[in-house]
Amino acid sequence: MKLLSRFLGAFCMLWVHVGLFAAPDTLFVNIQQADDIFLKSNYQLLASGLNISNQKAQLLQASLYPNPLLTAEINAIDPENNQIFHVGGSGEQNFQFEQLILMGGKRKSQIDLAKKNVEMAELSFQDLVRQLKYELHTGLYQLNQQQLLIGKYNRQLKMLDEILSAYEEQSKRGNIPLKDVVRLKGVYLNLTNERAQVTGDYYATLSQVQILLQTNKIVMPNIEDSQFTKLVMPFNLDYLLEEALQNRTDIQMGKKDMDIASQYLDLQKRLSKADMTLYANYDQRGGAFLRQFNVGVRVPLMWFNRNQGNIKSAETQVQSKNFLFDAIKVQVQSEVKGNYLQYQQTVSEYQKNKKLYNEDFEITLKGITENFKKGNVSLIEFVDFFESYNNALSEMARSQMQLATSAEQIKLSTGKDLF
Repeated sequence: MKLLSRFLGAFCMLWVHVGLFAAPDTLFVNIQQADDIFLKSNYQLLASGLNISNQKAQLLQASLYPNPLLTAEINAIDPENNQIFHVGGSGEQNFQFEQLILMGGKRKSQIDLAKKNVEMAELSFQDLVRQLKYELHTGLYQLNQQQLLIGKYNRQLKMLDEILSAYEEQSKRGNIPLKDVVRLKGVYLNLTNERAQVTGDYYATLSQVQILLQTNKIVMPNIEDSQFTKLVMPFNLDYLLEEALQNRTDIQMGKKDMDIASQYLDLQKRLSKADMTLYANYDQRGGAFLRQFNVGVRVPLMWFNRNQGNIKSAETQVQSKNFLFDAIKVQVQSEVKGNYLQYQQTVSEYQKNKKLYNEDFEITLKGITENFKKGNVSLIEFVDFFESYNNALSEMARSQMQLATSAEQIKLSTGKDLF
């Protein structure tokens, strides 16, 4: 027992050291405050936001006109007059100015394609926010429940430690059989094991939340019990399916993907049209006349390469994107239906457990403990109630956690904040 007490003391010192229940490096947040920190600090979001800027830069690039081309030619060796760089009035110099004119609406098609890529990057950013917010919210709910459980376990262990000390003293005097002390020690060790399991899960969850919030502080969620009641909503399946098809970013991305494929096909068709190069040149002595000015046009003859391969490839991509969009719709509808059924079951369990588990448990535990200390309640009765109480405590925590997770899954699968 001395070894056990030392372990408990060391554990409590560690608990104080990490600042679980109030250290200077503790971050107290509610869901909204956590969202604000997340949107400002998360490195994945910052990187995804830069991708939007990157696509906007590509849009700027697509809107630029081709640069003109200036060609200058001067005489290097004049063998007739035995001169080098003969460029004076009796020498030779030639200048030509060219400008490529994109024909067939290529520039407009490139701009439209770049605009759609910007929109796709924005949707991708929103989808990342949707996914990471789900992880953050469920993590905060888990932290809240785990912290509450650990706190109650600590209070129960403290109470049991006092009872054990008294029983060991009475056992030494011969007033209490040793088997009762051993039975209490078993309850104590079992409770310690339960707390250790919850503590391990707590630190794993804490690490995930810290990564999402980009903080090294101990995160303490501020979630009231009344907040769980707000998660109970009378949803209709058809309504949820409609909301998902309208709001899910992956649905919108699927549509945008089809638009991009169609726009890309349009661009490839336009690339089969010949462009035109206009030019003007000045030739001092090399032409038919002295100081000659000429203008001209250059157009490739699209006899062999009319971009047939790229057009065929783009057509195949359009068909592929259409099939993928149909697959996304089926997947979204399946997710919504599954989450809806899970939510209905979870709400039912939560409401039933909420009626069963109330303050009577705490009052009865206090009464049973006091009467046990006075000898009015037997050890078997005390242990049975104590174990039943802890089972009820764990069940209620599980029920609340499942409700919160199920509600977040509804939000995730519909793409809308419905609570």
